[in-house]
This record gives sequence, structure tokens and C-alpha cells, in this order.
Amino acid sequence: MNNNELELPSASVERLGPAPAVEQSRAIAQVQAAAVMARNFPRSTQHAIAEMREACGRPELARRAFFKFPRGGESVTGASVYLARELARIWGNIDYGLNELRRDDEHGQSEMQAYAWDLQTNARSTRTFVIEHARDTKQGRKQLTDLRDISDNNNNFGARAVREMIFATLPQWFADMAQDTCRETLKTGGGVPLPQRVADALAAYQRARVTKVQLAARIGAEPDAWTHEDVTDLEILFRSLQAREITREEAFPETADGVTADELVATPAAKPAKAPRNTPKPAAQPAPVEVTEPTQPGFGDSNEPWVDDTQAVS
Repeated sequence: MNNNELELPSASVERLGPAPAVEQSRAIAQVQAAAVMARNFPRSTQHAIAEMREACGRPELARRAFFKFPRGGESVTGASVYLARELARIWGNIDYGLNELRRDDEHGQSEMQAYAWDLQTNARSTRTFVIEHARDTKQGRKQLTDLRDISDNNNNFGARAVREMIFATLPQWFADMAQDTCRETLKTGGGVPLPQRVADALAAYQRARVTKVQLAARIGAEPDAWTHEDVTDLEILFRSLQAREITREEAFPETADGVTADELVATPAAKPAKAPRNTPKPAAQPAPVEVTEPTQPGFGDSNEPWVDDTQAVS
């Protein structure tokens, strides 16, 4: 056997019983029925385009359509698995999923398979890969032994493979059109006034212990000077932080003064010195943006913002 190959234990039929064979027969019957339905009820391309434009024109979808995380000193961005699943539903007659083929607890690995299958055209994309039962933390690599942690880790990595398989099966022009529509929706804010979007962004990041100073440093401007594109960038970043595709340290590195993101949050603000009585009054400052509870789902549809940056998945 090749030393690079993964040796996985094979389960005996006697130990597992007839259940796997029954399940296999049921799965085959389901696929055959789905293929027959796809041929009897083919998709309408024009209807799919119209539904896609309507869906991508909604801020609720557009705000979840992209991801963003750093890699090799650059920002990597792309279409999210959420958008991929929605487009598969709209295009129709597509079967996709993630299967755990084998699990090797001795070596701490799972063999997974992601797939997407256009039942109407019989175009199929599959990818088989191995996932380590481990998680990268601030204290180093942590081995996973809890069954729930292993399952969550497999699903987390596997979802991205499913995303790639769906986009490999969908027509490229259809996916590109959807992403362009989502970007246009994000640029206009979905009809939400810019001041409200800024306030929603500040409130969401404040709940996640990210300061206005950190946000201004990342955007390169104070909140009252932000544009729709700036807020869109923060929305995509917020989603990536929630999905643990990027850590807070990566999103908000050390400032010019050498202060880290956590130190900015933990260090109390210094009290301003009292001005002498005869000192002329300082020039009037622009009114700060009021931080209110989010009224739109861009940031506020999750009541559990990320608070633990122990893992970043690339």
C-alpha cells in the first residue's frame, strides 16, 4: 500500500446488519424517481432567471451572498454556500449533498464526499477528500474527540466543498448574473438609508466587542464619511466572522500604535483633561452617528454574534 494513502477500517456486514443494504436500495430508488421527475418536468430557463433576479434583489439574500477572509496577505472573497444553495433551488432539478464515507477514529480522520448532480442534463460533479479531526486555536492545534465537535467540523469544511460542486454544476453565466445582481443590491443598500446602515453596523460590531476606532481604522474613514460600499464590506466581514472563516485578530490587526484589537476593547478610555477656564472653546465637532439597535437584517438577524475567536478556517 502507498504510504500516502489513508488506511481506513472496513465495517463487516455481520456487525452492521442489513440496514446499510436497505438504505442503499432506498437511496437508489429516490435518485431514480428524482431523475424521472426532472425529465417529465424540465426547468424553465426564463422562469429561473426571473426568480433569481427577484431573490438576489432582496437585501436579506444579498447580505449573505459573499464571504471574505485573508490568505497570504491578501483578502479572498467569493460567493457563499448560502447563495449556492439558493441558486440550486431556483435553477431546479439539482441534487446535492455531503456524505461521510468512512471515519477513522484511530488516526483522527474522516473521508468525505461532496457532490452536485443536475438530474435533467445528467451533469455531475463530485469531490472526495479527507478531513482531520482537529481545530486550530490560539493555544495551537486541538484534537477533537467529542462526536458533536467532529460532526460540526466535518460539516463546516464539507459545506465549502458542496458550494464548489454546486457552482461547478450550475451554468457559469447564471452564477455570474446572480452575483452581479447581489452586488448591485448591496451597493444601493436595498433601499435602506445610509445613516441607518451605518448605525446598524456600529451596533452589531459593538455587541461583538469591536470598537468604532477599529472599524474606522479598517475603512480608513470615520463613520460619518462611510459610503454604501464601505458598509457592504463590513457586512460581508461580519458574516465571515460569524462563520469563523476569519478571526478578530486577522480582521482587526494591531493599530499604528502597536495596540491589538483585544487591547483596544479591554483598555478603558482615558479621561480628557479639564481645560483651563480662559481657554477658548474648541471648534464644534460633527455630530456622532447614533448607535441604535439594528432595524434591518444585514447585521441584526443573528442575536448571537461571535464572541470567541478560537478558530479560523480558510
